[in-house]
Amino acid sequence: MATPPALPDQTAPDALDDAALAAWLVRSAGTMAARMRAGVTTFQEKTSISDVVTAADHAAEQLVVDTLRRLRPEGSILGGGGSNHAGTSDRTWVIDPVDGTYNFFTGGSYWCSALALKDDGGVRLGAVYHPAGDALWLGGAGLPTTRYGEPAGLLASAPLAKSCAAVYLHHTYLRDDAAGRPYLSDVLGAATYRSWGSASCELAGTSAGVFGVWFQQGLPGWDWLPGKALVEAAGGDTAVVPVNGYHWYVAGGRQQ
Repeated sequence: MATPPALPDQTAPDALDDAALAAWLVRSAGTMAARMRAGVTTFQEKTSISDVVTAADHAAEQLVVDTLRRLRPEGSILGGGGSNHAGTSDRTWVIDPVDGTYNFFTGGSYWCSALALKDDGGVRLGAVYHPAGDALWLGGAGLPTTRYGEPAGLLASAPLAKSCAAVYLHHTYLRDDAAGRPYLSDVLGAATYRSWGSASCELAGTSAGVFGVWFQQGLPGWDWLPGKALVEAAGGDTAVVPVNGYHWYVAGGRQQ
């Protein structure tokens, strides 16, 4: 991987609107983690060997939490690394400082820092920063999705058979026909498929038209909400679909 961008000033300016603050947070968290990666030699399992957390996750998450508690003290915070702070408003910042930690730990490039802002009306804002490409996605309600600061463009709609699908299903569920059969049916029905190992990277790519459709089973909010906001702000659609007792999270272009 190329040398990551210079780390921004560790203290965010006070006068940032929500979108500018989200952009600062994901860039700062992602860059901090990238610079720490060479020194990360151990990890902790969260749910399995493919779902891990490192010291870089914790340090980057703490940077985000400290900044939010200073600049947005009324909001709640929910973090993929374990942070859980209750605020006094209906606003919640959902953060994942390193999404794709297994890739991060093993030297892969498909990992990112992701953040969403939601309230009682739904998700309002999403931001994803991919350090390997120095790429920042930002979008939300009233804010069309941008990539590298330029419009990501509206997603084109195409049937599954003509789409590249971004997919993932842990082998624990793949062994269960109730989850494995519908998953394989849709994968085999796509023109082709990819699995990058980072839901937020894949959803950001979907918002920019890299993938025609994306789906996974049973995601936590920090893996779903940042990319959901980006896809919707780019003109796409998202849904949570129950099938055989499982909940599938789906995103892509709007079908007519």
